[in-house]
Amino acid sequence: MTLPISSISFDLAEAIKHLTARDEKLKFLIAETAPFQMDQDHLQSPYEALLEAIAYQSISGKAAATIFGRIKGLSSTGRPPSPQEMLKLRKQALRKAGLSNAKALAMKDLAKKTIEGVVPTLEEAHKLSDEELVKRLTSVRGIGAWTVEMFLIFRLGRPDVLPIHDLGVQKGWSVTYGKKHKPKPKELLAFGERWRPYRTLASWYMWRACHLAGNAALRKIRPAKVRKRKPSRPTSRKKKSKWV
Repeated sequence: MTLPISSISFDLAEAIKHLTARDEKLKFLIAETAPFQMDQDHLQSPYEALLEAIAYQSISGKAAATIFGRIKGLSSTGRPPSPQEMLKLRKQALRKAGLSNAKALAMKDLAKKTIEGVVPTLEEAHKLSDEELVKRLTSVRGIGAWTVEMFLIFRLGRPDVLPIHDLGVQKGWSVTYGKKHKPKPKELLAFGERWRPYRTLASWYMWRACHLAGNAALRKIRPAKVRKRKPSRPTSRKKKSKWV
């Protein structure tokens, strides 16, 4: 489902005006690519969004979609298993659906913390700051900062999220700014200051830059440069005291 522009939590026209005024390269990218849009399931709870995010961690989108489809097949509703259903499912059933042992344990911990109230409802999530959500959600097994950032962007539509460890954002930056290497996370964070308070929109266009560049160009991007340490000078041998 495409998220209507009217339901975005920030003024899209103002955001584009801000970014194009502060970044010439990004201005060119915005002009040559498709208009901003997001897909969103308006019925999806934070629990369901994070459940799906766990399934998608570290594997291809096609494989993840297949596995998550099997997970939904374990419920009688056609939607993902509820927290109560998830806790009743045997771990072997989740493994058979294609999950790793770590992901199966993460989904069960997510269900447990949802029932306990650590994972908020959608209404509660909208009232919490980005920092509060990161703190609460990363307490769930298997959920790190990247997973929460994807939740903030694609489920809550927060305007100022920059996933500095995301491979697509890193490579999109390299393509957009003509770099041969991926940026270090700290470098990307510092560079992204010019995009505040609309770093979400800038990140989305970095993903679009990857799409436009194609796999052949992306494969040429090298890992982030690692500064070589200078060899330490050999310590001078201490003179032996004549009194020894």
